[in-house]
Amino acid sequence: MSIRENVAAIRKRMDAAAVESGRRPEDILLVAATKMNDADRVKEAVAAGVDACGENRVQELLEKHPKGAYEGRPVHFIGHLQTNKVKQIVGLVDLIQSVDSEALLQKIDAQAEKRGIVQDILIEVNIGDEAAKSGVSPEDLPALLEKASTYSHLRVRGLMAIPPISLEPGGNNVYFCAMYKLFIDIGAKKYDNVSMDFLSMGMSDDFEDAIRCGANMVRVGSSIFGARHYA
Repeated sequence: MSIRENVAAIRKRMDAAAVESGRRPEDILLVAATKMNDADRVKEAVAAGVDACGENRVQELLEKHPKGAYEGRPVHFIGHLQTNKVKQIVGLVDLIQSVDSEALLQKIDAQAEKRGIVQDILIEVNIGDEAAKSGVSPEDLPALLEKASTYSHLRVRGLMAIPPISLEPGGNNVYFCAMYKLFIDIGAKKYDNVSMDFLSMGMSDDFEDAIRCGANMVRVGSSIFGARHYA
């Protein structure tokens, strides 16, 4: 199937999951995870109607951006972000989805101040408490949000998570539901400079479950572009 056909098929599945969860399909955003796809293929995804493009690697972002790969859609950074790469993407991307430490908050705020902008971010939560994954623990999330609320050149727009890999259908629902509870609880606390607009969770294998559990942003790569060949 073509990229356009894949996007159309994913949209139908997203729409059905949204209706099942009592929400409007148009309120769920599809982010194309564009890692290892060249600018022309990213442009195809944009033309097919994805809501945003998400890059995992700073080098790929910097290579594709001048080629107009994301033209017409917001671009998000969705991979692990090192502090020494912050200056390369602040102001270049519309949303940084993977902020998980005070050090990153400081770097992003400082760079955004230099550029005279306010950078939108999501806080990444390590909901499965996996040692090999980035993300703040649920227990440490309130303290990090308190820190984020003090910075004037960044704005927290919600949460992001990558649950543990599950080989069983519905295996990640417990994590998705836990994330949704955090999302609702934080929204009720009304931190300064923090709004719970986006809950980004769910990928190619489980985006329907994520939507049913409350996600309003999903990040889909291989189901749009086909399997990645890392060799």
